[in-house]
Amino acid sequence: MSVQKLVILGGGESGVGAALLAQAKGFNVFLSDRGLLKDSYRATLKAAGIPFEEGQHTEDQILGATEIVKSPGIPSTVPLVQKLRAQGTPVISEIEFAARYTKAKLIGITGSNGKTTTTLLLYHLLKTAGLNVGLAGNIGDSFAEQVINDTFDYFVLELSSFQLDDMYKTHLDIMVLLNITPDHLDRYNYDFQNYVDSKFRILQNVQTNDDFIYFAESQPILTELTKRQPVVNQLPVSLQTVVLPGGYLAEGQLITRNKAQSFSISQSDTPLRGPHNAINMLAAVLAAQSVGVANDAIETGLKTFQNAAHRLESVGIINDIQFINDSKATNVDSVFYALSSMDAPIIWIAGGLDKGNDYSQLDELVRQKIKALICLGVDNYKLVDYFSDTISYIYETQDINDAVAKGFEWGQPGDVVLLSPACASFDLFKNYEDRGNQFKAAVKDLMHDV
Repeated sequence: MSVQKLVILGGGESGVGAALLAQAKGFNVFLSDRGLLKDSYRATLKAAGIPFEEGQHTEDQILGATEIVKSPGIPSTVPLVQKLRAQGTPVISEIEFAARYTKAKLIGITGSNGKTTTTLLLYHLLKTAGLNVGLAGNIGDSFAEQVINDTFDYFVLELSSFQLDDMYKTHLDIMVLLNITPDHLDRYNYDFQNYVDSKFRILQNVQTNDDFIYFAESQPILTELTKRQPVVNQLPVSLQTVVLPGGYLAEGQLITRNKAQSFSISQSDTPLRGPHNAINMLAAVLAAQSVGVANDAIETGLKTFQNAAHRLESVGIINDIQFINDSKATNVDSVFYALSSMDAPIIWIAGGLDKGNDYSQLDELVRQKIKALICLGVDNYKLVDYFSDTISYIYETQDINDAVAKGFEWGQPGDVVLLSPACASFDLFKNYEDRGNQFKAAVKDLMHDV
């Protein structure tokens, strides 16, 4: 039998990891990236002797592949991917490829918001309990590269809709679906149902004894469950009603029951605030219970967790005005959660590349909490137009230092200057991390100047 030719499209973390795994499994590998590779990835490929190209896609090389592993960042609508699919070449994600080669139990976490926090928290809970667990997917090191040696008993995988789109046979032992709200509609033909279908791919290979954890107040999830009727062990999470088995919030207490195990803790005893984080914590605790983590380890893990950067991250206080970096909030729903978790008056920094945003769900919170809006983007028309009747003070800028300075100028002691953009970052920044880091740097500079 001839050696199969595997072509990797995209030379980021997932692509380079997939190339290394493919080489280890005896494939004839070629990696192609239309952009330029990071120096570290280029060096890794050279050291491994894996042929690659950058700055172009040589179609002759690619169209002859037995199978394609595609970066989640490449839309399926690009002509090259369309050609591959038209000729019947399988196009899969790094997750799908790597899952073939692991013995580990897989826990998959998706949702429009909260998946990174929940993934990191669950990973921390399992590590605290002494389990042999890896972290991968849309976060951390490449899943494929970690599977080369396959030393973990569990993997906690953060799964974006783009990764799920190119998964077909992967079986997840535990599935978490936190919420579904309009996001990335530009990738789904501006049809919300297409996006819902993408998220529900997390259930595509479900077995009856698997655990499915989901937020019971997300109407799109409930509607879809009614249609699909999956045969799986359902563990709902609620902020409104008692759900057992499942998890719920009552009078500030997080309460879960999974199998015979009950657990409770006051949310005020954890570092995560706000109703959105109650959902995230309840989901993570239920998943930890699913793999047998004891209550004392869950409690210790919850109390010692540190969230990732750019998620409601306090970055400094100047003259009793707090600056908070929520650059990861790239959609309206994330901003809704951010505003909900604030008690102080807010000077809100928002803007960037609009993804088809509907700001109406923010109306009540904006009336209650926002004293000023600073629009940070190349085109702020939609934000200004929508909020000009509700917010008295609106300022436009394309400079993050200017935005921070204006926030400080308008702030009073006790106020919050909140970067929570509701938009993608690519008009002015490399990505949301770059936007958040520049915000933090601007706050630090201001601290030195004041």
